[in-house]
Amino acid sequence: MSNQNFSLTWSVSEEDSGSLLREFLSKYDISKRALTDIKFKGGLIKVNGLEVTVRERIKTGDSVTVIFPPEQASEGLLPEPIPLLVRYEDEFVLVVVKPPSMNTIPSREHPNGSLANGLAGYYKKMGIHATIHIVTRLDRDTSGLVLIAKHRHIHHLLSEQQKSGQVKRRYQAIAEGLVNGPKGMIEAPIGRKSTSIIEREVREDGRYACTLFEVLAQTETYTFLNLELLTGRTHQIRVHMAHIGHPLAGDDLYGGHREMIARQALHCFELKFLHPFTKKVMLLQEKLPQDMIHLLDGN
Repeated sequence: MSNQNFSLTWSVSEEDSGSLLREFLSKYDISKRALTDIKFKGGLIKVNGLEVTVRERIKTGDSVTVIFPPEQASEGLLPEPIPLLVRYEDEFVLVVVKPPSMNTIPSREHPNGSLANGLAGYYKKMGIHATIHIVTRLDRDTSGLVLIAKHRHIHHLLSEQQKSGQVKRRYQAIAEGLVNGPKGMIEAPIGRKSTSIIEREVREDGRYACTLFEVLAQTETYTFLNLELLTGRTHQIRVHMAHIGHPLAGDDLYGGHREMIARQALHCFELKFLHPFTKKVMLLQEKLPQDMIHLLDGN
């Protein structure tokens, strides 16, 4: 189904019989702003195939369909034929694997070759008329699973999940030195370093940040870890690991060394979220990339 005519359909249950359509739609997080867009920007609301207003009263068994206004392709984002590693796709969401050395979105230093450019190329090829809505971003040199919403309304629903902690990501990393385990928690506020627009640091006036870690294995020089973020600060894992004296291998911005790996050894291996329409719990995992496997095997 093309996102040019993205629509959602529900069957009215007995408990909603007699409700105003406006009340029914609010239960499914169709916001007032969305209703305004539907009314004035080319959308429709139908009950049993007939166009209605939100003042319509509904009854058991009615079929309610919301047809959203068409979205435009992202202006200024050049579609590029970049191969995508798609791990899950339906008409609502897309989950792909971002390799290292790829920006999630274009930057001044790297205006082309980003995941967003590749998604724009993929949408063009597949006839999906939508803006690029990336829900979970990764640093340029962090690899792993990325969640994308294929419509503005789905992005809104997933963003609300993020705020309430229902979108969960777990990471695997290789840190320098031997981290005391088997498990631990790092609580230390993070803020921007005063001398840099990129670098972050632990500082008293920073924002609260909490990272959980679990030691999976150790070599003579490295520790292989599972990590989970309880907050979502920029560079959080990288800053926290450096803060406890164990920067990530390859992370030269935060004290790591690049002799054995050319980027920070950090990989988003697990993504868990509630499907915004089916309400099914979605759990996806992605194996460790070769450069991190080689680092562990070589020591």
